[in-house]
Amino acid sequence: MECHSMKDPLGVALFGLGRAGMIHFLNLIRCYRVQLKYIIDLDIPKIKQLLIQYHQRHTVALTPEEAEKVYNDESVGAVFVCSPTFTHQEIVQNALRKGKGVFCEKPISQDIAGTEACYVESEKAGKPLFCSFNRRYDPSIRGVLNGIEEQNVGDIHMVKMCSRDSPLPPMSYLKISGGIFHDCAVHDIDVICWILHQYPVSVYAQGHAHIKAIAEMDDVDTVAITMKFPSGALAMIDLSRNASYGYDQRLEVFGTKGMLVSENQRCTGVQHSCTTGTSLAPMHFSFPQRYADSYVLAMEHFLNVMEEKEAMEITKESTLTISKIATACEESYKLGKPVELFLTQPEGPTLKSDTNGEMVTA
Repeated sequence: MECHSMKDPLGVALFGLGRAGMIHFLNLIRCYRVQLKYIIDLDIPKIKQLLIQYHQRHTVALTPEEAEKVYNDESVGAVFVCSPTFTHQEIVQNALRKGKGVFCEKPISQDIAGTEACYVESEKAGKPLFCSFNRRYDPSIRGVLNGIEEQNVGDIHMVKMCSRDSPLPPMSYLKISGGIFHDCAVHDIDVICWILHQYPVSVYAQGHAHIKAIAEMDDVDTVAITMKFPSGALAMIDLSRNASYGYDQRLEVFGTKGMLVSENQRCTGVQHSCTTGTSLAPMHFSFPQRYADSYVLAMEHFLNVMEEKEAMEITKESTLTISKIATACEESYKLGKPVELFLTQPEGPTLKSDTNGEMVTA
């Protein structure tokens, strides 16, 4: 998927060249709406090799200690923050104080107080702060939301999400990831709350570490979460850090009128049938392949917000609330019992069904 062109490219800087940083690097250099002016990372040789490989002669490689050059460069209108989580808050606040828009991989900060502080800076500067819950921009997940809004499932009773990583992330990443609830579950929590237009009133989580190295981090690799919503809808999330057969990503919404499903996507649509059965192409290997379109579409939305063509879809309130829900799930796992939540529900209509199964606004 290509980025739509515009007349005057926006100068941007990219902080971090890890897993997400590489995805954004490739998307940014393919996008005619931006000019990638700086990459900031500890691994300068890696940056320089990439710049040569992709013929980016005008992009400057900097270490984190040289980041002031980015903040003070008035030709930089926005920064993309893909560095380790513990660095996010400082980068976000410094960029906003210098009048730059910020696209930040989740989480914005290591804690809710830090995230709130970043949004305060955004409001002071009058510049957008975008927390990239990129799965909202996946065409299949958007298709499920559209089906809900078109009243195809009626009153929603059940939502199921399956998110199983492939391959097992490096231990070096897991140590700084913030744990499975804030690194993985937070995406599913966000999608479910977004499509239901509600926040849960209670959560219950169980988990286990089958991998010794993960147990030694005081984390788990397998999790089951149940959430109950004000409408009575139930949601279940199935998480694993390692699916040997591919990147398993499924969503099911069941209601009084029917069901909507987003199935796993595969490398090709080829299907082979013979006397011994039917075989399919493998599902996508990992998240860069499965969510390739969503990363581009999330970037497009951010650029549209920067140009004041669209309102910010992922708000301060939703970002903070999703973080609180993920924290409650982690607390439930540690306590071994359900945790009640008393959250302010999203503004706007909530769709429920009357006794005849017709959709009404509550």
